[in-house]
Amino acid sequence: MKAAEQSVIADGAIPPFLSVSRETAERLRVYADLVRKWQSSINLISPKTLPDLWTRHVLDSLQLFALRREPAVWMDMGSGAGFPGLVTAICLADSGKGWVHLVESNNKKAAFLRQAIAQTGARASVMPVRIDAAAKSLPDIDAISARALAPLTDLLFHSAPFAARNPSIRLWFHKGLDYAEEVRSARDLWAFDLVEHNSQFQDGSVILEIGNLTKFN
Repeated sequence: MKAAEQSVIADGAIPPFLSVSRETAERLRVYADLVRKWQSSINLISPKTLPDLWTRHVLDSLQLFALRREPAVWMDMGSGAGFPGLVTAICLADSGKGWVHLVESNNKKAAFLRQAIAQTGARASVMPVRIDAAAKSLPDIDAISARALAPLTDLLFHSAPFAARNPSIRLWFHKGLDYAEEVRSARDLWAFDLVEHNSQFQDGSVILEIGNLTKFN
């Protein structure tokens, strides 16, 4: 799907290739409404993207669950408004399995996330700490996600303690137009397997799936 085709998706509608249950779709709509409500008092997302909230943020994040549907224990770094971590946690509610640890050090955004969890039944909890502190207290996890947070080299640095404990962990990072340069820079410091999943909602953007992360000596 090209960005120009996004307009054909009605607000609150979910394309067939991102199929979720009717209950999950309704939870996602409740979540989107909460973002709109709280945006007036907390800068959860860029104001210029608010009119495209559903496609640019909700559906773009939902792609991650479409790529990895099996229940897992996640850490979502720098969750902010909850993209993509809270979207994943909402999708996990159907199965009653899996969990998402939402790491967000901003207290106001953490408060929003707690409210969103309460109103959607998402399988998630909020850790109002910095990422390095989360690494010391979280149990072993299966997957890490982040979106619009930091350069890839920094994301890999934060992920490294978890990869050391669980070599099978998978990292999932939404990246924009400059992702290729970020990958090149990261490969100067890190060895890793990489799969690039093209975004269906933002031209030139990808979800990077990374495994077997090790740092060069």
